[in-house]
Amino acid sequence: MSCFLRTYFVGAAFNTRGMQNVGLVFSMEPGLEVIYPDPAKRAVARQRYLSHYNTHYFWTPLLVGVFLSLEDKISKGLFPANVLESVKDTTVYTLSAIGDSVLTGSLLMFWSLTTALFLAAGAGWAALVWGLFWFVSLQLFKLSTFLMGYKEGLRLISRLRQWNLINWGRRLKVINALILVLLLYLLWPEGKSSWQWLAGAVALGLFAWLVSRRHVSREIMVLVLLAFWWCLPWLQESLGVAF
Repeated sequence: MSCFLRTYFVGAAFNTRGMQNVGLVFSMEPGLEVIYPDPAKRAVARQRYLSHYNTHYFWTPLLVGVFLSLEDKISKGLFPANVLESVKDTTVYTLSAIGDSVLTGSLLMFWSLTTALFLAAGAGWAALVWGLFWFVSLQLFKLSTFLMGYKEGLRLISRLRQWNLINWGRRLKVINALILVLLLYLLWPEGKSSWQWLAGAVALGLFAWLVSRRHVSREIMVLVLLAFWWCLPWLQESLGVAF
């Protein structure tokens, strides 16, 4: 449990050379003291975690659990010491990419958008309860993955593929898009017609498509929007139409 609690400080000594490596060593230290009572052997094991380490913060408890499981087996001669570096190279950065895409890019955005939706609807208490629910869920996720990593070791790494996280992240992005449309509807000023709201939603979708698929610069799109806004009074006067 000391190792688990220390994972909350994995980024406290972030540096440009090893990224989160000092925080990783700090998290592993209580476990290494138990696994390697001999200070000399413990110093050798500690060196394995001083190399470059950087992953999504939500995955660090799972990885620390897996690393502790591997160190226990390495100390008993069941695994060679170089297996740890192999696991780090293949797992840490893969989980980092999944974390950025699914946990931050999808799930965190889902919480943000739904919270904004509650606030736009005037349900402030619901937004607070919703935030507390996700905060507690995150702590349970960290604790449960840490325990699973320590108990199952490498088997958990193989089992992660069955979670199908990438596809779940894609589905959640679609749901986020629908939530964003609903949020725009709630935030749209009163007195504006529905076709104006629809045009705004379509324009936002076109903006996202041009940036993500056609790689059009965001700055250029913003300049186009500002130019249109600046020319809007002239267009209204010339066409005799109120936008």
